[in-house]
Amino acid sequence: MDWLNYHHLLYFWTVAKEGSVKAAAARLRLSQPTISGQIKLLEESLGEKLFRRAGRGLELTELGHVAYRYAEEIFSLGREMHEVITGRGGGATERLVIGVSDLVPKLIVHRLVAPALASPESVRVVCREDKGERLLAELSIRELDLVISEAPLARQASVKAFNHLLGECGVSFFATKRLARRFAPGFPGSLDGAPLLVPTDNTLLRRGLELWLAKLDVKPRVVAEFEDSALLKAFGREGAGIFPGPSAIEDEICEVYGVSIVGRTTSVTERFYAITVERRISHPAVRLISESAHERLFRAPESN
Repeated sequence: MDWLNYHHLLYFWTVAKEGSVKAAAARLRLSQPTISGQIKLLEESLGEKLFRRAGRGLELTELGHVAYRYAEEIFSLGREMHEVITGRGGGATERLVIGVSDLVPKLIVHRLVAPALASPESVRVVCREDKGERLLAELSIRELDLVISEAPLARQASVKAFNHLLGECGVSFFATKRLARRFAPGFPGSLDGAPLLVPTDNTLLRRGLELWLAKLDVKPRVVAEFEDSALLKAFGREGAGIFPGPSAIEDEICEVYGVSIVGRTTSVTERFYAITVERRISHPAVRLISESAHERLFRAPESN
């Protein structure tokens, strides 16, 4: 049986965290050739490179990212074990490992997960953001407790898992105060010719927006498309255009990004799901997330 050398893994993990062999060597009080040599041995045992050159620095390869995530968990568990055994950990901490689709707005994720963090039970939350299909693969081998997604698992998916609808809400449109003053009157007809920032066409929200606008015979001017919802909002904050977001968190969006509401509709909806390998949710923290979402987060505002 092949055994992992944890000293090699520690050196790799430190280089990845510190950003360079030089910084890792200073932290570990070892020479740079020693660090480099140990990482080379780890790469040889794994059969692939963990780092690649990027200019004068290093960046993780795809395998490097995978190895780093495992190393992060291994050393985190090691610290936790030491704290519990030596009496400094305050008792065992339940871990909740959540996969978050990169299409789910970050503010929604925070609102969903916050009840678990505030639980009287000690819960340590680990969030991993990635493409949906990769997260589902990790869920299938139980590396994740749940996946938070903007789309349900398809019936024909190869992964055996179950959808739990957390809630749905309408869509609000946001812009800088200057743009909002201009386009709020007459909404949604005012969107005709207006600068619009939209998610990419592989999303349910984009398809819903296009169908709604086509039904209204309103043709905005699409300025840019984004895969990352936070990036879309960042461009909106700078005045690049009007952008959509979940009505359930419209107050937070206005506060965080300093924008105003142009209008809202319930003819387009966003849905959010907890996907688990269980038909019925049994993990107490996941159950708390689901119950709080239904009771507190998703309330439909009035539509225009």
